[in-house]
Amino acid sequence: MQITPQEVIQTLNMVSKQNLDIRTITMGISTRSCTHEDIDIMARRVYDLLCTRAEHLVETAEDLESEFGIPIVNRRISVTPTAEICAATTAADLTPIAKALDDAGKNVGVDFVGGFSALVQKGMTEADRRLIESIPHALAVTDRVCSSINVASTRAGINMDAAFMLGETILETARATADRDSIGCAKLVVFANMVEDNPFMAGAIHGGGESDTVINVGVSGPGVVHAALENLPKDATITDIAEEIKRTAFRITRAGELMAREASRRLDVPMGIIDLSLAPTPARGDSVADILETIGVGTCGGPGTTAALALLNDAVKKGGVMASSSVGGLSGAFIPVSEDEGMIRAAERGALTIEKLEAMTCVCSVGLDMIAIPGDVDAETIFGIIADECAIGVINNKTTAVRLIPAIGKSAGERLEFGGLLGSAPIMDVNRHAGTVFARRGGHFPAPLNSLKN
Repeated sequence: MQITPQEVIQTLNMVSKQNLDIRTITMGISTRSCTHEDIDIMARRVYDLLCTRAEHLVETAEDLESEFGIPIVNRRISVTPTAEICAATTAADLTPIAKALDDAGKNVGVDFVGGFSALVQKGMTEADRRLIESIPHALAVTDRVCSSINVASTRAGINMDAAFMLGETILETARATADRDSIGCAKLVVFANMVEDNPFMAGAIHGGGESDTVINVGVSGPGVVHAALENLPKDATITDIAEEIKRTAFRITRAGELMAREASRRLDVPMGIIDLSLAPTPARGDSVADILETIGVGTCGGPGTTAALALLNDAVKKGGVMASSSVGGLSGAFIPVSEDEGMIRAAERGALTIEKLEAMTCVCSVGLDMIAIPGDVDAETIFGIIADECAIGVINNKTTAVRLIPAIGKSAGERLEFGGLLGSAPIMDVNRHAGTVFARRGGHFPAPLNSLKN
């Protein structure tokens, strides 16, 4: 489908007035060729590979931004899950690979590098275990590296041992970066049904079925959708709202398609997917919560919020798939508390709780995202939150995730300040009645009956 002049004019209007941006151009790079039994040699290979493959990524993004007038907020790299290439080494600490990723990212000028990761939904190799044990130190001594662990899937069920291990790892990571408002936990996410072509952090990896190198683009436009809905008549029906969201998502996705094609051509790298995710920012007017309230919910978190979010998420996906044959990743609506001005406002008013957010994750694109919790929470409570969220994903055959930030030394009602896209997080209280027995039983939560689809 050709990009028309009219679409270009519409896109420029969305950029100038409604906060449309390309949230990320992410280059996926396979690091399988870097494996070696000596971890220092492997780290050098990883560094050299990323510096070579991504040498012109930032320069190309800047040229596209200048020529087309569409802001590109982040340039990122995703790599093969690090645990997969570390099976050859016996090194106990895999931090040297994280350092190599970080140093390469700084050298080529990208904002984040994702893929210090492992997939353990069914079992855990020795390399997987060593990677998870390395996460607190690795995220404490790097600036741009992100880590993600898949502990569950509809096909496999939930690895409960891994989920509890991650509960402890999240706490250790928070303590290791306590002097920086536990920023390490903002770069660590636990998944069920993780997708392997996601360009968004902290969950980006370069999946097993991908080319050696690929370009994935993440488009975001909560402000565009919000503006479109505000222009509807006050008596617009729910059907009218759904149709307007679909039309708007179509236009946003076409902008992403244009940028992805050009980036692919100029870098001579295959184009992967367009991820149309309404990813909010702390900027005024760029909020998913504001969209829900424009639909008619009194305050985000109040009764009707989950239904409004389901409507939004479904309409976004429908509009996106009509605009491109390459829609992938997560594509829907994100609800990260710290990154959304409206979510922060609702949490501070008491309208939005973790329990309500959990209900909303049944219909959003990811899950409990960028939620600050009191620093004295225990590993069993974090495990319970992870297990609950994974159960939603496994039973409903959707991606869910948990990115919690225990605020060491702080309590509910206080705030963490990260700056930039990560924003600021009001510390939300948690239910303290998890107990100790469930978390420590271990074993495997069986795959549900609906996993048998062959």
